[in-house]
Amino acid sequence: MLKYLIIFEKTETGFSAYVPDLPGCIATGKTKTITEKNILVAIRFHLDGMKAENIKFPLSTTDAETFVFAI
Repeated sequence: MLKYLIIFEKTETGFSAYVPDLPGCIATGKTKTITEKNILVAIRFHLDGMKAENIKFPLSTTDAETFVFAI
């Protein structure tokens, strides 16, 4: 089983998403829900292309934390 971190960012026109461990794997959408669906399709497409080219899937090396600061 593969596990990859997905980063979502709010943009002026909606949302964007990318997978740091899969360079070039990105998606956009008008809403976060649409962007989630689009990035999952993009990941599958990316991995299918790697498989077709006999490229080894990269291991996940990216981690993220959210910290809350009381100011």
